[in-house]
Parts: sequence; structure tokens; C-alpha cells
Amino acid sequence: MQTDTLTNNSSSGTQEFDLLDWLDKIFNLSLFRLGESHLTVGLLLVLIVSFLGVIVISELIRKLLVNKILNRYEINVGTRQTIGMLVKYVLIIIGVFTILQTNGIDLSALGVLAGAVGVGIGFGLQNITNNFISGLIILFEQPIKVGDRIEVGDVNGDVIKISARSTRIVTNDNITIIVPNSQFIDSQVINWSHSDRMVRFNFPVGVSYRENPEKVRTLLLEVADSNPGVLKNPAADVLFDEYGDSSINFNLRVWTSDFINKPRVLKSQLYYEIFKKFGEAGIEIPFPQRDIHIRSSFQQEEESPES
Repeated sequence: MQTDTLTNNSSSGTQEFDLLDWLDKIFNLSLFRLGESHLTVGLLLVLIVSFLGVIVISELIRKLLVNKILNRYEINVGTRQTIGMLVKYVLIIIGVFTILQTNGIDLSALGVLAGAVGVGIGFGLQNITNNFISGLIILFEQPIKVGDRIEVGDVNGDVIKISARSTRIVTNDNITIIVPNSQFIDSQVINWSHSDRMVRFNFPVGVSYRENPEKVRTLLLEVADSNPGVLKNPAADVLFDEYGDSSINFNLRVWTSDFINKPRVLKSQLYYEIFKKFGEAGIEIPFPQRDIHIRSSFQQEEESPES
């Protein structure tokens, strides 16, 4: 009985030893050489876990820096996000080199590998490289920032995130559009809030030639002053724009910071109130008039005499 027990224990110990020996062989299996270093399966797993850890930790530090530390100072959200992204990239680069050196990877061999990868990037990944470099330029120069209202091409919306390859923009219809970073460098970009979020809009208004321009100006300024979205300083003003075909045309110019991302809403509010004020004051809003002259001619044919 005791002999059987010893035999079973010996067999179990042998199986455990064989499993550990098999795992040891797998982990020490050499994949290829990097200079003087051997890249084994175990080392590859350690590098993968370490790199993932660096990415996760750098992201946590970025969020802590943006949401907790920089939030205490008077720094706009776009600048905070830019600083956070730069810190994240620096931490990742430092972490990667530290991990490689700690695990005995020959960095001189990586130089040759980087050169080969660079050649591949030059031929096959030009767009990705262009977008990545453009993203770095955007982060350093800050032509656009998170929270800015921009127009690029046919896209009009608010910037919500700037990443290494692309920038996310949300339109007024809550549609997210992903724009490659290179488009912000190669194309003309309209940034409505680059220096601040105060912008002036122009709204044309036409009235009949019979109306008093001073009275029209007074009513338009009253409409602008009564709208809470229009700034009092700088004050709104009215320009006598032109003598039109059917009307005398004015231009109501107002400053706003609340409607920078929805100018059509402000336009609608003002036009509703202008129509109401003009109706109460008896001011005519003309419609295009045209004089049509119809010229008719009939050619009378002489009937042939009956035979």
C-alpha cells in the first residue's frame, strides 16, 4: 500500500517536472537574433505585456494631468488636451526604450530594423506617416484645438478629439466625422474660435422704398438688443447696404459667443422678431417685382377665292 502511494507521488512529480521542463523549453525557444540578443518566446511575451502596461499607464497619467492637475489652472480645454497628448507620447517613447534596455535588447540592431521599416514606410505607408506628422504639427502649433468650431472642406463642426492619425469632429446633427490630420495642413481651414469664441454674423434685411431708413435702423437695433444671444459689447450695428431692384437693403451685424456653432438658429430668431416688429410698425417687406410686356402678333393669311 505504501509502495503504491510512493509510486503515485513519484509519477505526479515526474509529470509536473515534465510540464515545467516543457514550458521552460517553450519560453526559451529562440525566434530570431537582434544583434547580440536572442528574442525568445518568453521575452516576446514579457515585451508585449510591458508595452501594454506602458500604454495603459501613460493614458491614466494623461487623464489625471488633463482632468485633475491642469483643470485647476485657467487653461482652455484644447490646450489641456494638447499637453496631455504630448506627455502621453513622451512617456510611451521613454517606456519603450527603458523596457528594451532592461530586457537586454540590442538597440543597435533595432537601428537597422528601423531603417528597413523606414524604407517600407516611405513606399507603402506614406499617407499614414503624413497624417502622423501632421498630427504632431497640429499638437505643437495648435491651429486647431479640442473645442474649436472649424470648417474644413465640406465639414463644419466642433473638434472633440485630436489623435495621432486623425481628428474627430461632431456636427450640429450629432454626426461624428473623422478627418485625416493631413487635410488640416494641406487645405484651408476656417477656425471660428481660434483666438476666442466671439464672432460677428451679418443678416441682410430688405424693405420697401417707401420706408424711412432711420426707422428701419432703430427697429433692427431693438430686435438685436432684445435677443439674449447677442452681445451688448461690441454693440450691434446696421449698415445701409444698397439700393436694390425692388428694395432698399440693410445689413444687421451682431456679435455672439453662444451661437458660434449654430448661426442659423440665431438668424431664425432674429428674422422671426424682425418680421413681427415690421408688421407692428407697418413696414413693408417687398417681394421682387417685374414688369412683363407681352407683344402679340398675328399673321393673317389671305384666303384664296372660292373657285
